Amino acid sequence: MSTATPDAGSASVALAAAATDARQGAFAYCSQQYRVVFGAGTSARLGEESERLGIKRALVLTTPEQQDLGRRLGAGLGDRLAGLFAGARMHTPVEGTNEALGIVESRDIDGLVAIGGGSTGGLGKALALRTGLPHIAMPTTYAGSEMTPILGETANGIKTTQHSQDLVPDTVIYDVDLTVSLPPHISAASGLNAIAHAVEALYAPDANPLTSLMAEEGIAALARALPRIMTAPADAGARRDALYGAWLCGACLGAVGMSLHHKLCHVLGGMFNLPHAETHAIVLPHAATYNAAAAPEAMIRIARALRATDAPQGLFDLTRRLALPRRLAEIGMPEDGIARAAEMAVRSPYANPRPVERVAIQDLIAAAWRGDAPAQH
Repeated sequence: MSTATPDAGSASVALAAAATDARQGAFAYCSQQYRVVFGAGTSARLGEESERLGIKRALVLTTPEQQDLGRRLGAGLGDRLAGLFAGARMHTPVEGTNEALGIVESRDIDGLVAIGGGSTGGLGKALALRTGLPHIAMPTTYAGSEMTPILGETANGIKTTQHSQDLVPDTVIYDVDLTVSLPPHISAASGLNAIAHAVEALYAPDANPLTSLMAEEGIAALARALPRIMTAPADAGARRDALYGAWLCGACLGAVGMSLHHKLCHVLGGMFNLPHAETHAIVLPHAATYNAAAAPEAMIRIARALRATDAPQGLFDLTRRLALPRRLAEIGMPEDGIARAAEMAVRSPYANPRPVERVAIQDLIAAAWRGDAPAQH
């Protein structure tokens, strides 16, 4: 089994790069306050972690598809289990959150356990933000949102983002065993979503040597693991590497600001109800292309992690190798939505290495809609 640690050569290169970054100026790094339990079979520690947080009446959260898993793992809570809500949905619609909130209030819930991917994690965060209750996350995908103080909620077709330290789960239980049954296609899409966090962390305005180290290593871990998962889904070493990479990439997302890529994916997902992970996988090479000339050091590190000569092309090739959709048209975006999405994407200013310009952004979205290979936008 892989130990999911860098070899001495890659570590030396990464540390040298970090030292160079540090010499270029001062930086600030804010450490998130959470507890991580990582390994195989760690789900068995749910009861122990609930007790540590003082939870006596826990509500388990899942999607409809994962409610059986929620019941099985929730049994580990014993008499601390007070209910299960299986209504988590993609993009965290506020109506679903309000429904779950009614259960929290009616059953005297004093703790939340979110079991699943980004949809369930988003619901857990939304409830924790509204109630202040202790929150345990048990990821079953590689999305990485459990590491972040960020919540995207959708109301009336518009997805808005909030930032708060109250959104970070108190404990994250990473159990490699929970990811073994994740279908290869979903694993791949989820993994590309995680890679997107690290890509943007490398050119974030508040990037620092520590998050850059984590970002490069996270991309490398996922890039070597995901193709193995496609051919051997039960490969324990690949699953461990992928979950390790997702943790690192998610930690980057939680530590520094995101830019163009995440803005575009939030706009597209909210406007057209597109599948979250696939949207990230399709848009990522095009967002990287848009920023490539303005963030050359980030592109060098991304290419190195991918073992590619060019970062945007390497990301596009990885998407193709994983048999993921490469066109927004494939996942339900209408062609007549391109201009509307571009208008929405430039409406609010946000940090990005290259200025965000209306015509160029429309060209980027159009290229992603068609599935073009990376080219300068």
